[in-house]
Amino acid sequence: MSLRRLIDLPGFADLETRALMKPSFAEPQARAEFPEIDQLARDTFGLTADEAAVIPDPEGWDGIDVKSMRDQADQFEREGWDVTDDKRRPLRILGHFSHPLWLALRGVAGQLPFHAEPDEMDPAGSSLAAEAARFRRDKR
Repeated sequence: MSLRRLIDLPGFADLETRALMKPSFAEPQARAEFPEIDQLARDTFGLTADEAAVIPDPEGWDGIDVKSMRDQADQFEREGWDVTDDKRRPLRILGHFSHPLWLALRGVAGQLPFHAEPDEMDPAGSSLAAEAARFRRDKR
């Protein structure tokens, strides 16, 4: 099963780059100064981090949203999401989006972004590619 990468969703790489250039961008209070953070959360998951914070935890909730970003990244991976950068470190901006993503992932509130199912037919494995491979091996 391939993981869905948060950084590959529209807008997330740009915000991660901004957090890299200006570390305070990743702090929770940055949402008040940069409304594009909340807008991306709403556009992607249907709710912001502040809206997610007021939703009561359902019975049996494990408190994953308050664990360390590393613990959350490991758990997201088990749930089919990669929330790390290319060096396998949790994204700097993950704190802005982890709670809305958890609520959407577990079906409590919000929604997950659309993800098209992969095609059954792999064009690289088409009969044309197989014929080309046979042609290269044929030594007649």
